[in-house]
Amino acid sequence: MPHLAINGGPVIRTKPFPTWPVYSEKDAQAVGEVILSGNWGHNTAKRVETFQDRFAEYHNAKHAICVTNGTTALVLALQSVGVGPGDEVLVPAYTFIATAAAVLMVNAVPVFVDIDPATYNMDPAKAEAAITPRTKAIMPVHFAGLPADMDRFTDLARRRNLMLVEDAAQAHGAQWNGRGVGAIGQMGGFSCQSSKNLNSGEGGIILTNDDELAKVARSLSNCGRSEDGLWYGHYRLAGNHRMTELQAALLLAQMDRLDEQTARRNDSGDYLTSKLREIDGVEPTVRGPAVTRHAYHLHIFRYKSDAFGGVPKKRFVEALQAEGIPASPGYSMPLYQQPVFILKNFGSYRHSDASHDIDYTSLHLPETERACFEEAVWFSQHVLLGSRSDMDDIVRAIAKIRERRAELAKTE
Repeated sequence: MPHLAINGGPVIRTKPFPTWPVYSEKDAQAVGEVILSGNWGHNTAKRVETFQDRFAEYHNAKHAICVTNGTTALVLALQSVGVGPGDEVLVPAYTFIATAAAVLMVNAVPVFVDIDPATYNMDPAKAEAAITPRTKAIMPVHFAGLPADMDRFTDLARRRNLMLVEDAAQAHGAQWNGRGVGAIGQMGGFSCQSSKNLNSGEGGIILTNDDELAKVARSLSNCGRSEDGLWYGHYRLAGNHRMTELQAALLLAQMDRLDEQTARRNDSGDYLTSKLREIDGVEPTVRGPAVTRHAYHLHIFRYKSDAFGGVPKKRFVEALQAEGIPASPGYSMPLYQQPVFILKNFGSYRHSDASHDIDYTSLHLPETERACFEEAVWFSQHVLLGSRSDMDDIVRAIAKIRERRAELAKTE
């Protein structure tokens, strides 16, 4: 008789996990008030400014600039710190495409760096080895909401005279040594896309502690205007990348929940990690002592197929899903294997030096490829809004598959 649900056996869990987004009448009322006011745009009301101040304070930053989305936040941050045609920017290869796309969109060159398998963040030692005379900036990603090693990256950027721009798209509320991420480097960018822990459907935020960089970013987000100049004076080539009052109203309402939700994700994530470490073949990513708060946009563990009878990751994830657990295999390929890089289909975005032409087909970063093809298993942030018993169901399902691995291997 089969025991695994994927083979027709009993299911560990039938009830759903918490859903996303979380909302109430308060959110609808906040947006409704904006609609009824008739002041929907950034230039006619103050909710964007109020949210900027609140988010900056929450992340221990001096300035916040709200924009249309997370990709735009990174593009404008790179432009603000002076990255331009032909410059190289170090980025991890295990991240969403926006990280590298933002580099291309300022006509610079993304240089892919391998990850540390313990954290799935960019490896600082490998980043230093990738620096060339063309390198202008390092863009570490706080992947899954786990802060990158900002002590080492800050030291590296200082020693090598490089700009440090944080991709904090998944890291709302994350802290490194008690300090909010996003403005530890020169600048950082966040996303408020619908899956994110702070969500307005779309939207982005730039943080910085530098007064002059903040002025440049505000200008670049606002049609090239200058806060020191005329309203109809345009001082830089720039578009309209402003956030609306509707989004800001929703984000202000969502901010009221962020602290409690982040605390719950931390409790669930740390508890789940402690339990999963007891199962052979399951290795959660490591949260070091300097990570004083993990945003837990994702909970990630490394799946070791040898401990599961050689069953490949894809089959393991299918078995886990069949038990009622919403697991994901994560990214299916490294960024450098995406068709846009293989085909170099960059449209009008070109760096200035035609000789500086990277052959992405020859690039192989072993830890990134292991994460994509063999090891990484994700749980999304809304799963971690569940109870201890919800986390126990995840552990029970994985333990069941581990115990019945021979059964799974036979039907693979």
